[in-house]
Amino acid sequence: MRRLRNRLAGALLSVLALTLTATGCGGSSEAASDAGTGSGAAAAKDSVADRVEPLARRPEPKLPVTVRSADGEQVTVERAERVVPLSGSLSEIVFTLGLGDRVVARDVTATFEQAAKLPVVTRGHDVSAESVLSLRPDLVIAETTTGPEEAVDQIRAAGVPVLFVEAAGGLDDVGPRIRAVADALGVPAAGTELTQRSEDRITAVREEVEDVSHGDRPRVAFLYLRGSASVYLIGGADSGAGSLIEAAGAVDAGAASGLEKDFTAITSEALVKAAPDAILVMSKGLESVGGVDGLVKIPGVAQTPAGLDRRIVSVEDGVLLNYGPRTDQVLKSVVAQLYGEDGAR
Repeated sequence: MRRLRNRLAGALLSVLALTLTATGCGGSSEAASDAGTGSGAAAAKDSVADRVEPLARRPEPKLPVTVRSADGEQVTVERAERVVPLSGSLSEIVFTLGLGDRVVARDVTATFEQAAKLPVVTRGHDVSAESVLSLRPDLVIAETTTGPEEAVDQIRAAGVPVLFVEAAGGLDDVGPRIRAVADALGVPAAGTELTQRSEDRITAVREEVEDVSHGDRPRVAFLYLRGSASVYLIGGADSGAGSLIEAAGAVDAGAASGLEKDFTAITSEALVKAAPDAILVMSKGLESVGGVDGLVKIPGVAQTPAGLDRRIVSVEDGVLLNYGPRTDQVLKSVVAQLYGEDGAR
């Protein structure tokens, strides 16, 4: 089953990771300011801090612990002096819990400042077992979409505990993912504290748009763009962006137009039916198509309200769909770009 999940998730993740590698894995991308003249693109620069904010009190792990991995295995963690999180989101959680000094490697999608100098142990998002094992880790933390399966099995066969955490699909996953990582690290109280802090901050942003009436809610389409690979997709009900869009007081235009899959190739017909008032993109994806000027040249975009008004909401690749401790900043950026002075409302 994990092999199938890896194949299903790998297509988009590998394209994203390869693009991040080619562009230097920068966290605070300049693409948003240079990509075009849309209001969202201009507002996105510096919208999400390039650093994580650790808890005020550094916790001390109490080990050993035995926890249940998302793949059904029981994992016993004896030590956590050398930790390898295999996604940017998981790295963000470990660092924000206050245990970043124990992290000895990173995934290519870990783009925040504190992790920038760590060695990368992925090739295009595929894990290099040899690279991981060379760092003598005490614990490897992976997403359920991490692969290839053979590499993960090789790491486990070497006697290294591997904890799988369910891949993030929306805002409701923020707390469970934080707690799963904290429990494995022997700091459950810190996990509870960080969960509360993260959820309180997300709630505070959501309250800012509670007065948006149903009729006034803008329609937002999430487009996944990688111009260098000729990948142009519109997100549907399972894209992962739906809960973020809804929390911003908007309607997921792709899902509302009947797109049930995660992503569908962009066509003029699909975009016209979705009729978005604004378009949500990753900043490097926007850069890859030539900014807003290039985006509106994609067939169908210029015929949408968003294309006509050049209403683009751009958020850094490394944080948009992380659903972790910085998600409140992501949501705040989306809200600001939708309802700001030149926003889509």
